[in-house]
Amino acid sequence: MLLRFGRIRTAMPTGVPKSLTAAGHKATSTQRPKAKGETDFEPRVLAFCCNWCSYAGADLAGTSRRQMPPNVRIIRVNCTGRVDPAFILDALSQGADGVLISGCHPGDCHYTSGNLKMKSRFVLLQKTLEEAGIEPDRIHLQWASAAEGDVFTEGITSMVERIKALGPNPARKD
Repeated sequence: MLLRFGRIRTAMPTGVPKSLTAAGHKATSTQRPKAKGETDFEPRVLAFCCNWCSYAGADLAGTSRRQMPPNVRIIRVNCTGRVDPAFILDALSQGADGVLISGCHPGDCHYTSGNLKMKSRFVLLQKTLEEAGIEPDRIHLQWASAAEGDVFTEGITSMVERIKALGPNPARKD
């Protein structure tokens, strides 16, 4: 029987108790015990990031070794004005628990007004989600410049915490 541990596969004979590791030592858990009502839910968050500001801010956060949740997948787009609301709806319908859109500060868009277009679309998108019975808090729009790695990190972290509080997306299929 093969058990997978990340990318490494190890052969473990059948019939060995699960409490023993391949080396024959008892497995010890470094995880804290779960509080009452706590689950193993880890949200899947998709982030659309502007190439010029937010993606560079994410890069700065990474090179500065800022701690970020590992369950966020970043998609780099030239401008948040290029993010069609259909992309966000598709992500949610395919099981993403939340979507973050992160772009240049208003007035600093490299394409003049792309971030302002996204802001107006975002308001309409929130109303659409609410009418469809999906929590509007599953999407978030933030502004983070290339020099604001800490702002990007805080936005990602707060987004993941908010989605954990909301619970899994009803469209999610595990």
